[in-house]
Amino acid sequence: MSIVVRAIDVGFGNTKYVTASAQGQVDCAHFASLAYFGQDEIPVESMGGRRRTVQVPVDGLLYEVGPDVEFAADRFRSRQLHDGYTQTAEYRALATGALHFMKVETVDLLVVGLPVSQYTSKRAALQKAMTGTFHAGRKQRIVVKRALVVPQPQGALYWCAQQNPNVGSPKYKSLVMDVGSRTFDWLVTRGMRVVPHMSDSVTRGVSDILRHIADTVGARMKEDFRDLDAVDRALRSGQILRLNQIDHDLKKFDTAIHKIADQALDFVLARLDGPQELEHIILVGGGAYLYTKAVRRRFPKHKITEVADPMYANVRGFQLLGEQYVRERPELFRENGGNVTSEASEPADSP
Repeated sequence: MSIVVRAIDVGFGNTKYVTASAQGQVDCAHFASLAYFGQDEIPVESMGGRRRTVQVPVDGLLYEVGPDVEFAADRFRSRQLHDGYTQTAEYRALATGALHFMKVETVDLLVVGLPVSQYTSKRAALQKAMTGTFHAGRKQRIVVKRALVVPQPQGALYWCAQQNPNVGSPKYKSLVMDVGSRTFDWLVTRGMRVVPHMSDSVTRGVSDILRHIADTVGARMKEDFRDLDAVDRALRSGQILRLNQIDHDLKKFDTAIHKIADQALDFVLARLDGPQELEHIILVGGGAYLYTKAVRRRFPKHKITEVADPMYANVRGFQLLGEQYVRERPELFRENGGNVTSEASEPADSP
Protein backbone atom coordinates (compact mmCIF):
# COMPACT_ATOMS: atom_id res chain seq x y z
CA MET A 1 0.00 0.00 0.00
CA SER A 2 1.06 3.59 -0.63
CA ILE A 3 1.74 6.14 2.08
CA VAL A 4 -0.86 8.91 1.92
CA VAL A 5 0.42 12.38 2.87
CA ARG A 6 -1.98 15.31 3.03
CA ALA A 7 -1.85 18.92 4.23
CA ILE A 8 -4.44 21.32 5.64
CA ASP A 9 -4.09 25.01 6.50
CA VAL A 10 -7.10 26.00 8.64
CA GLY A 11 -6.88 29.78 8.51
CA PHE A 12 -9.08 32.33 10.24
CA GLY A 13 -10.44 33.36 6.83
CA ASN A 14 -10.17 30.27 4.62
CA THR A 15 -9.47 26.57 5.01
CA LYS A 16 -6.97 25.38 2.38
CA TYR A 17 -6.21 21.73 1.65
CA VAL A 18 -4.27 19.56 -0.77
CA THR A 19 -6.23 17.44 -3.24
CA ALA A 20 -3.32 15.79 -5.11
CA SER A 21 0.47 15.87 -5.27
CA ALA A 22 2.80 14.36 -7.85
CA GLN A 23 6.30 15.26 -9.04
CA GLY A 24 6.30 18.65 -7.31
CA GLN A 25 2.86 19.64 -8.65
CA VAL A 26 0.57 20.25 -5.67
CA ASP A 27 -3.15 20.80 -6.34
CA CYS A 28 -5.24 22.62 -3.75
CA ALA A 29 -8.74 23.79 -2.98
CA HIS A 30 -10.32 25.91 -0.26
CA PHE A 31 -13.54 27.03 1.38
CA ALA A 32 -14.42 29.85 3.77
CA SER A 33 -13.65 29.14 7.42
CA LEU A 34 -17.30 29.32 8.43
CA ALA A 35 -19.10 26.57 10.33
CA TYR A 36 -22.85 26.74 11.06
CA PHE A 37 -24.17 24.50 13.79
CA GLY A 38 -27.46 22.70 14.30
CA GLN A 39 -28.93 19.91 16.42
CA ASP A 40 -30.23 17.61 13.69
CA GLU A 41 -29.01 16.53 10.28
CA ILE A 42 -30.85 18.36 7.51
CA PRO A 43 -30.85 17.87 3.73
CA VAL A 44 -28.02 19.90 2.19
CA GLU A 45 -30.23 21.24 -0.58
CA SER A 46 -30.70 24.79 -1.83
CA MET A 47 -32.67 26.22 -4.70
CA GLY A 48 -30.78 25.29 -7.84
CA GLY A 49 -29.38 21.99 -6.60
CA ARG A 50 -27.40 20.21 -3.92
CA ARG A 51 -24.86 22.37 -2.15
CA ARG A 52 -21.25 21.27 -1.67
CA THR A 53 -21.13 21.02 2.09
CA VAL A 54 -20.86 18.32 4.72
CA GLN A 55 -22.36 18.17 8.21
CA VAL A 56 -19.70 17.23 10.75
CA PRO A 57 -20.53 16.07 14.31
CA VAL A 58 -18.45 17.76 17.00
CA ASP A 59 -19.26 17.90 20.73
CA GLY A 60 -22.94 17.03 20.30
CA LEU A 61 -23.65 19.46 17.47
CA LEU A 62 -23.57 19.19 13.69
CA TYR A 63 -21.44 21.80 11.90
CA GLU A 64 -22.04 22.42 8.21
CA VAL A 65 -18.85 23.37 6.33
CA GLY A 66 -17.64 23.42 2.75
CA PRO A 67 -17.40 25.44 -0.48
CA ASP A 68 -21.14 26.29 -0.53
CA VAL A 69 -21.42 27.05 3.17
CA GLU A 70 -22.86 30.53 2.51
CA PHE A 71 -26.04 28.90 1.22
CA ALA A 72 -26.41 27.32 4.64
CA ALA A 73 -25.73 30.52 6.55
CA ASP A 74 -27.97 31.96 9.19
CA ARG A 75 -27.82 35.68 9.96
CA PHE A 76 -25.07 35.24 12.56
CA ARG A 77 -21.68 34.95 10.86
CA SER A 78 -19.16 33.92 13.48
CA ARG A 79 -15.41 33.68 12.88
CA GLN A 80 -13.14 32.47 15.66
CA LEU A 81 -10.60 35.33 15.71
CA HIS A 82 -8.76 34.53 18.94
CA ASP A 83 -5.72 32.68 20.27
CA GLY A 84 -7.73 29.60 21.27
CA TYR A 85 -8.87 28.95 17.70
CA THR A 86 -7.24 25.52 17.38
CA GLN A 87 -9.11 24.25 20.45
CA THR A 88 -12.58 25.17 19.14
CA ALA A 89 -15.24 22.86 17.74
CA GLU A 90 -15.27 25.03 14.62
CA TYR A 91 -11.59 24.36 13.95
CA ARG A 92 -12.10 20.61 14.20
CA ALA A 93 -15.19 20.81 11.97
CA LEU A 94 -13.27 22.75 9.31
CA ALA A 95 -10.33 20.33 9.40
CA THR A 96 -12.71 17.37 9.20
CA GLY A 97 -14.53 18.99 6.29
CA ALA A 98 -11.23 19.38 4.44
CA LEU A 99 -10.48 15.68 5.01
CA HIS A 100 -13.93 14.83 3.66
CA PHE A 101 -13.43 16.77 0.43
CA MET A 102 -10.05 15.11 -0.12
CA LYS A 103 -11.88 11.79 -0.71
CA VAL A 104 -9.59 9.69 1.47
CA GLU A 105 -10.30 7.06 4.10
CA THR A 106 -6.87 6.98 5.72
CA VAL A 107 -4.10 9.58 5.98
CA ASP A 108 -0.72 8.26 7.10
CA LEU A 109 0.70 11.75 7.72
CA LEU A 110 -1.31 14.96 8.01
CA VAL A 111 0.61 18.27 8.06
CA VAL A 112 -0.95 21.36 9.63
CA GLY A 113 0.39 24.74 10.76
CA LEU A 114 0.30 27.21 13.64
CA PRO A 115 1.04 30.94 13.87
CA VAL A 116 4.67 31.49 14.80
CA SER A 117 3.84 32.97 18.21
CA GLN A 118 1.78 29.88 19.16
CA TYR A 119 4.03 27.20 17.74
CA THR A 120 5.94 26.29 20.90
CA SER A 121 2.99 26.41 23.30
CA LYS A 122 0.30 24.75 21.15
CA ARG A 123 2.24 22.35 18.93
CA ALA A 124 1.83 19.20 21.07
CA ALA A 125 -1.87 19.74 21.70
CA LEU A 126 -2.65 20.34 18.03
CA GLN A 127 -0.62 17.31 16.97
CA LYS A 128 -2.67 15.16 19.33
CA ALA A 129 -5.97 16.72 18.22
CA MET A 130 -5.22 16.11 14.54
CA THR A 131 -4.48 12.40 15.08
CA GLY A 132 -7.15 9.72 15.31
CA THR A 133 -10.58 9.10 13.83
CA PHE A 134 -12.57 11.96 12.32
CA HIS A 135 -16.32 11.62 11.81
CA ALA A 136 -17.12 13.35 8.54
CA GLY A 137 -20.89 13.00 8.20
CA ARG A 138 -23.05 10.37 6.52
CA LYS A 139 -21.30 7.73 8.69
CA GLN A 140 -17.94 8.46 7.04
CA ARG A 141 -14.85 7.75 9.15
CA ILE A 142 -11.41 9.10 8.25
CA VAL A 143 -8.35 7.87 10.16
CA VAL A 144 -5.29 10.09 10.55
CA LYS A 145 -2.40 7.95 11.80
CA ARG A 146 0.19 10.65 12.42
CA ALA A 147 0.25 14.47 12.42
CA LEU A 148 3.07 16.94 11.89
CA VAL A 149 2.73 20.56 13.04
CA VAL A 150 4.95 23.32 11.57
CA PRO A 151 5.10 27.14 11.82
CA GLN A 152 2.83 28.44 9.06
CA PRO A 153 5.35 30.53 7.08
CA GLN A 154 7.73 27.57 6.99
CA GLY A 155 5.42 26.03 4.43
CA ALA A 156 5.78 29.05 2.16
CA LEU A 157 9.56 29.02 2.64
CA TYR A 158 9.78 25.39 1.61
CA TRP A 159 7.49 25.94 -1.38
CA CYS A 160 9.56 28.90 -2.58
CA ALA A 161 12.77 26.91 -2.12
CA GLN A 162 11.46 24.39 -4.64
CA GLN A 163 11.10 27.17 -7.20
CA ASN A 164 14.39 28.91 -6.33
CA PRO A 165 17.11 26.68 -4.79
CA ASN A 166 19.04 29.76 -3.59
CA VAL A 167 16.29 30.33 -1.01
CA GLY A 168 17.34 27.11 0.73
CA SER A 169 21.05 27.85 0.63
CA PRO A 170 22.65 28.18 4.08
CA LYS A 171 24.66 31.12 2.70
CA TYR A 172 21.57 33.32 2.59
CA LYS A 173 19.20 34.83 5.13
CA SER A 174 15.51 35.03 4.15
CA LEU A 175 12.46 36.82 5.53
CA VAL A 176 9.10 35.13 4.88
CA MET A 177 5.99 37.19 5.66
CA ASP A 178 2.55 35.58 5.71
CA VAL A 179 -0.49 37.87 5.69
CA GLY A 180 -3.45 36.05 7.20
CA SER A 181 -6.92 37.06 8.26
CA ARG A 182 -6.07 37.60 11.94
CA THR A 183 -2.29 37.31 12.19
CA PHE A 184 0.69 38.66 10.31
CA ASP A 185 3.37 35.97 10.68
CA TRP A 186 7.02 36.10 9.72
CA LEU A 187 10.06 33.85 9.82
CA VAL A 188 13.69 34.81 9.45
CA THR A 189 15.78 31.87 8.27
CA ARG A 190 19.37 31.01 7.42
CA GLY A 191 18.83 28.61 4.56
CA MET A 192 16.01 26.38 5.82
CA ARG A 193 16.83 26.88 9.51
CA VAL A 194 14.65 29.29 11.48
CA VAL A 195 16.21 32.13 13.49
CA PRO A 196 13.74 32.04 16.43
CA HIS A 197 14.50 35.38 18.09
CA MET A 198 13.77 37.24 14.82
CA SER A 199 10.56 35.35 14.03
CA ASP A 200 7.10 36.04 15.46
CA SER A 201 3.45 36.92 14.83
CA VAL A 202 1.37 40.02 15.41
CA THR A 203 -2.42 40.31 15.36
CA ARG A 204 -2.53 42.90 12.58
CA GLY A 205 -4.00 40.98 9.67
CA VAL A 206 -6.61 41.49 6.97
CA SER A 207 -9.53 41.41 9.43
CA ASP A 208 -8.24 44.66 10.97
CA ILE A 209 -8.45 46.33 7.56
CA LEU A 210 -11.91 44.93 6.86
CA ARG A 211 -13.24 46.02 10.26
CA HIS A 212 -11.85 49.53 9.85
CA ILE A 213 -13.53 49.92 6.47
CA ALA A 214 -16.82 48.41 7.68
CA ASP A 215 -16.90 50.63 10.78
CA THR A 216 -16.20 53.76 8.73
CA VAL A 217 -18.77 52.94 6.06
CA GLY A 218 -21.32 52.06 8.72
CA ALA A 219 -20.73 55.36 10.52
CA ARG A 220 -21.23 57.25 7.27
CA MET A 221 -24.50 55.39 6.64
CA LYS A 222 -25.46 55.80 10.31
CA GLU A 223 -26.02 52.04 10.46
CA ASP A 224 -24.42 49.03 12.12
CA PHE A 225 -22.60 47.50 9.12
CA ARG A 226 -20.60 44.31 9.79
CA ASP A 227 -20.52 42.43 6.48
CA LEU A 228 -16.76 41.97 6.31
CA ASP A 229 -17.12 39.42 3.50
CA ALA A 230 -18.75 42.05 1.29
CA VAL A 231 -15.85 44.42 1.97
CA ASP A 232 -13.35 41.64 1.26
CA ARG A 233 -15.00 40.79 -2.08
CA ALA A 234 -14.98 44.45 -3.13
CA LEU A 235 -11.29 44.87 -2.24
CA ARG A 236 -10.21 41.71 -4.04
CA SER A 237 -12.20 42.48 -7.18
CA GLY A 238 -11.43 46.20 -7.21
CA GLN A 239 -15.14 46.89 -7.53
CA ILE A 240 -17.32 49.50 -5.89
CA LEU A 241 -19.04 48.47 -2.64
CA ARG A 242 -22.71 49.26 -3.22
CA LEU A 243 -24.94 49.57 -0.16
CA ASN A 244 -28.38 51.10 0.15
CA GLN A 245 -28.20 52.06 -3.55
CA ILE A 246 -25.09 54.18 -2.82
CA ASP A 247 -21.60 53.51 -4.20
CA HIS A 248 -18.66 53.40 -1.78
CA ASP A 249 -15.27 53.64 -3.48
CA LEU A 250 -12.85 51.65 -1.32
CA LYS A 251 -9.84 53.26 -3.00
CA LYS A 252 -10.41 56.11 -0.55
CA PHE A 253 -9.21 53.73 2.18
CA ASP A 254 -5.76 53.17 0.64
CA THR A 255 -4.05 55.40 3.19
CA ALA A 256 -5.66 53.58 6.11
CA ILE A 257 -4.80 50.18 4.58
CA HIS A 258 -1.16 51.19 4.21
CA LYS A 259 -1.11 52.45 7.82
CA ILE A 260 -2.36 49.13 9.19
CA ALA A 261 0.18 47.25 7.05
CA ASP A 262 2.90 49.60 8.32
CA GLN A 263 1.98 48.82 11.91
CA ALA A 264 2.52 45.11 11.26
CA LEU A 265 5.85 45.82 9.59
CA ASP A 266 6.96 47.93 12.56
CA PHE A 267 6.99 44.71 14.60
CA VAL A 268 8.98 42.88 11.92
CA LEU A 269 11.65 45.57 11.67
CA ALA A 270 11.94 45.78 15.45
CA ARG A 271 12.91 42.07 15.48
CA LEU A 272 15.54 42.30 12.75
CA ASP A 273 19.17 43.16 13.34
CA GLY A 274 18.78 45.12 10.12
CA PRO A 275 17.53 44.32 6.61
CA GLN A 276 20.95 44.54 4.95
CA GLU A 277 21.73 40.82 5.29
CA LEU A 278 18.41 39.69 3.85
CA GLU A 279 18.85 38.01 0.47
CA HIS A 280 15.24 36.94 -0.03
CA ILE A 281 12.08 38.70 1.12
CA ILE A 282 9.04 36.55 0.41
CA LEU A 283 5.44 37.77 0.77
CA VAL A 284 2.60 35.23 0.83
CA GLY A 285 -0.87 34.70 2.26
CA GLY A 286 -4.39 35.49 1.13
CA GLY A 287 -3.99 39.14 2.17
CA ALA A 288 -0.59 39.71 0.56
CA TYR A 289 -2.04 42.01 -2.11
CA LEU A 290 -3.08 44.53 0.56
CA TYR A 291 0.41 44.68 2.11
CA THR A 292 2.60 44.69 -1.01
CA LYS A 293 2.99 48.47 -1.32
CA ALA A 294 3.86 48.87 2.35
CA VAL A 295 6.43 46.05 2.17
CA ARG A 296 8.09 47.60 -0.89
CA ARG A 297 8.20 50.98 0.82
CA ARG A 298 9.78 49.57 4.00
CA PHE A 299 12.33 47.48 2.06
CA PRO A 300 13.13 49.82 -0.85
CA LYS A 301 16.51 48.26 -1.67
CA HIS A 302 15.26 44.69 -1.91
CA LYS A 303 13.41 42.74 -4.56
CA ILE A 304 10.22 41.33 -3.06
CA THR A 305 9.40 37.77 -4.08
CA GLU A 306 5.71 37.12 -4.62
CA VAL A 307 4.35 33.71 -5.61
CA ALA A 308 1.48 32.59 -7.79
CA ASP A 309 -1.60 31.71 -5.72
CA PRO A 310 -0.17 33.17 -2.48
CA MET A 311 -3.14 31.81 -0.52
CA TYR A 312 -1.88 28.27 -1.17
CA ALA A 313 1.86 28.85 -0.58
CA ASN A 314 1.80 27.52 2.98
CA VAL A 315 -0.32 24.44 2.37
CA ARG A 316 1.71 23.48 -0.71
CA GLY A 317 4.86 23.75 1.35
CA PHE A 318 3.24 21.71 4.14
CA GLN A 319 2.61 18.95 1.62
CA LEU A 320 6.20 18.85 0.39
CA LEU A 321 7.53 19.02 3.95
CA GLY A 322 5.35 16.03 4.82
CA GLU A 323 6.59 14.05 1.84
CA GLN A 324 10.19 14.81 2.83
CA TYR A 325 9.43 13.79 6.43
CA VAL A 326 8.27 10.38 5.21
CA ARG A 327 11.35 9.88 3.03
CA GLU A 328 13.67 10.76 5.92
CA ARG A 329 11.86 8.53 8.46
CA PRO A 330 10.79 5.43 6.50
CA GLU A 331 10.82 3.29 9.64
CA LEU A 332 7.73 5.16 10.89
CA PHE A 333 5.74 4.21 7.79
CA ARG A 334 7.24 0.85 6.83
CA GLU A 335 3.97 -1.03 7.29
CA ASN A 336 2.48 0.96 4.41
CA GLY A 337 5.01 -0.11 1.83
CA GLY A 338 7.10 3.03 1.43
CA ASN A 339 5.54 4.71 -1.65
CA VAL A 340 4.46 8.28 -0.96
CA THR A 341 1.27 9.43 -2.67
CA SER A 342 -1.38 12.10 -2.35
CA GLU A 343 -3.31 11.44 -5.53
CA ALA A 344 -7.08 11.88 -5.49
CA SER A 345 -9.08 9.22 -7.28
CA GLU A 346 -11.73 11.78 -8.30
CA PRO A 347 -12.16 15.57 -8.08
CA ALA A 348 -11.67 16.18 -4.36
CA ASP A 349 -13.98 19.21 -4.10
CA SER A 350 -17.05 17.15 -4.97
CA PRO A 351 -19.01 15.94 -1.91
